[in-house]
Amino acid sequence: MSSVRYDVEGLVVVIMGGTTGLGLSAAQALVANGARVVVSSRSEANVQESLGLLGGSACGLAGDASQSETAEQATALAVERFGRLDALYHVAGGSGRSKGDGALHEMSDEGLRYTLELNLQSVIFSNRAAVRQFLRQGEGGCILNMGSVLGWSPSPQYFASHAYAAAKAGIIGFSKSIASHYAPQNIRVNVIAPALVETPMSQRAVGNDAIMSFIAAKQPLDGGRVGLPQDCDGAALFLLSRAAGFITGQVLAVDGGWTVSEGGAPESRG
Repeated sequence: MSSVRYDVEGLVVVIMGGTTGLGLSAAQALVANGARVVVSSRSEANVQESLGLLGGSACGLAGDASQSETAEQATALAVERFGRLDALYHVAGGSGRSKGDGALHEMSDEGLRYTLELNLQSVIFSNRAAVRQFLRQGEGGCILNMGSVLGWSPSPQYFASHAYAAAKAGIIGFSKSIASHYAPQNIRVNVIAPALVETPMSQRAVGNDAIMSFIAAKQPLDGGRVGLPQDCDGAALFLLSRAAGFITGQVLAVDGGWTVSEGGAPESRG
């Protein structure tokens, strides 16, 4: 766990998708810095396991983030347990490859629907629930949404999941739009956009030697490697913290150099 301190002590943060990978790492960092968290997951087992790691400063619930009631329940739980809501960190999302996402000419209707619901609709639902609570409290608040470098920096050979890219690009446009609209109410909205990070979602890529060779050049920082969940914690906690109180509508790539690197030889487009 990082020894760097962040100004989040006492904040109440809902983390949609906070029981594994990036979400769990951030939840642990938040708790270590004095915040209180509500975590959600589709898996009750994951919720219980994460709460065992997070201790008494956390509570959680199982629910599908692509259904509006899950975010509403998570927000209500934060208020019931901790008295208020200060911030939302939306991490929930994932690949739609198994449902038919992919290159546009191969994409199925089910793959498109599933991927957009999981990665974009879920963000809209959670952000709406958080904004409604912030407006009720009348004291502002903070939202941090999980994007991806694929929202504007594609990899046509290895990461051609076009519905996923559309969803992540949509998160940027949506976040900037609501950041503008709710700034007078002191509600901040920002986006963190990782490149390839080792999480349960990334196992296809991590297990592929060709992709790992590409990543070694595409993410050249620190020897050329896949990111780790804790690599995103500093950026996430800063943007959630009081220290970022004058920052809104921004997108921060935490990408190991992805967006400024060619990634080796030009890729073919078969």
